[in-house]
Amino acid sequence: MTATARDRLIVGLDVPTTGEAEAIVKTLGDDVLLYKIGYQLVFAGGLELARDLAADGKKVFLDMKLLDIDNTVAKGVENIVRMGMSMLTLHAYPKAMKAAVEAAQGSGLCLLGVTVLTSMDATDVAEAGYQHDPHALVLRRAEQARLAGMGGIVCSAEESSAARKILGPDMAIVTPGIRPAGSAKGDQKRVMTPADALSAGSSHLVVGRPIVEAAAPREAALAILQEMSGALKSQA
Repeated sequence: MTATARDRLIVGLDVPTTGEAEAIVKTLGDDVLLYKIGYQLVFAGGLELARDLAADGKKVFLDMKLLDIDNTVAKGVENIVRMGMSMLTLHAYPKAMKAAVEAAQGSGLCLLGVTVLTSMDATDVAEAGYQHDPHALVLRRAEQARLAGMGGIVCSAEESSAARKILGPDMAIVTPGIRPAGSAKGDQKRVMTPADALSAGSSHLVVGRPIVEAAAPREAALAILQEMSGALKSQA
């Protein structure tokens, strides 16, 4: 079955409290299926909310960016599988990815390797001690994720086209830093519009502030879904 825009839009619940997150979910209703829960909300009761959303039929992308020794990563992934999560991030280090893949084997959990954060540019990557520029580092980690058997990667839409050539048609490419035309970039440095990101090869788009901070969140989400649907139709 072909994935629709609703299957591909991930709304980031990047808000301070579970009460605010629940209000957003209620406002968006059946128009949004997939939600991202990251550090901010996790440390304010977000794990319980994640379980509740999954129980209510929503899909949850747990953005934890795991990185630890192999055994710790594996045990964490095993428990996340039991929570009924749909997606999980970990940093795209080969040993961590291999441990996570083995722990998630046989489940429906899509493991995503985080390549280079979209808030980082070439200067930031160099200051972190990497010899590669962001583009080269993303592609290196995409290849490592493919070899590890991951479900996909997280990268900027700027690297989606090149990463897609490495990953093939079936692996997920999840893209944060999505900003509809006219939206503020915030702390993101490598951004792209929804239509351009899908055309570049991204499979899923993470949109947070342009929806959750909008005066009318549901209308903002519907506008993005409409733009995504148009881009998907043009690809068909």
